Amino acid sequence: MSLSIIPDSRLTDLSNEEISRYSRHLLLPEIGVAGQQRLKAAKVLLVGTGGLGAPLGLYLAAAGVGTLGCVDFDFVEESNLQRQVIHGVRDVGRPKVASAKDRIKGINPLIEVITYNTMLSSANALDIIRDYDIVADGTDNYQTRYLVNDACVLLGKPNVYGSIFQFEGQASVFSTKEGPCYRCLYPEPPPPGLVPSCAEGGVVGVLPGIVGCIQANEVVKLIVGSSEYSNHSADTLAGRLLLFDAWKMHFRTLKVDKDPHCPVCGENPSIHELIDYEQFCGLKTPADEDPVEVITVKELKERMDKADPLQIIDIREPHERAIAKFPNAKPIPLGQMVRRIEEFDEQIDAVFICKIGQRSVFAIRALREAGYKGRLLNLQDGFNAWAKEVDTSLPVY
Repeated sequence: MSLSIIPDSRLTDLSNEEISRYSRHLLLPEIGVAGQQRLKAAKVLLVGTGGLGAPLGLYLAAAGVGTLGCVDFDFVEESNLQRQVIHGVRDVGRPKVASAKDRIKGINPLIEVITYNTMLSSANALDIIRDYDIVADGTDNYQTRYLVNDACVLLGKPNVYGSIFQFEGQASVFSTKEGPCYRCLYPEPPPPGLVPSCAEGGVVGVLPGIVGCIQANEVVKLIVGSSEYSNHSADTLAGRLLLFDAWKMHFRTLKVDKDPHCPVCGENPSIHELIDYEQFCGLKTPADEDPVEVITVKELKERMDKADPLQIIDIREPHERAIAKFPNAKPIPLGQMVRRIEEFDEQIDAVFICKIGQRSVFAIRALREAGYKGRLLNLQDGFNAWAKEVDTSLPVY
């Protein structure tokens, strides 16, 4: 039997308005009146109100989840609108949590929406998550995924996980009593820069809608649990990883076992409190590693205007350069950098350009490790900063 995580003591009667609004749920024996009462009593925290958080917020609100919490520190940008359907054109520049709250309340004014316009961190995660029954993880970075996972395990809260990249998505349910956690599946994060973010690698707009709806479905099943009027109990994704390829329209499911040696949910856990997740994911520069030198777009423009000798290296991929070219730049994709080291002149400063100034850091470090002795500069905030501050005729993408 799949039991609800919402105790009967928290259930309250449905009003006539609620009966009318949720009538299609009430007609399902798997949900019925008791299931809808549990949805009304439930408290779900959405970590992120972007691509995955958008369908999560919309459908959980429509389903009648009584309290939705929304955590996000970001602002709505025009590039978000291709997939983050909870926001609109008029919301550009607004905090995402404010935009999301307006849209959620517009769908269902009967529910409560609590917003946290802040970055989830080791300092606040336990205090925020503690008041909720379920966490739905819609984040797009590894440090927050590990943070959410560990906080959920320590607090005993189910973690409904989703992730997206380009045309591929994943979903699962972690941190249930008997099931595995995110660390059981991914004990260590990938090396920094190995897996680009959606901002760098792209994502088809409908993919987060599909994966976010799968997450919302899992949240509903965890809340509703089993019904005495149903012939079968809900089967959640706990212990399974759902993989989806939108380009090939292919689903497959992998079994995920609980790791008895997991440092946070295993038999003898070594993690008993939240840690520094940026350090864990390798995002902090070690004390013994030289920092990467940066140059701002205005400084680069001044040097170009003075005709200073420069090597401007555009490490973006060909399909990115097809969007817009950087003036006087030599294209060398990141994957070709080291084997083309002989094309660089160590006597001339080299400036490296990518979309937002992150991948170019790894290009510089790769050249350093290969023995390059010349001066290497990273264009701060990349091509997009140049398009915003120097040449506004170029698109920001």
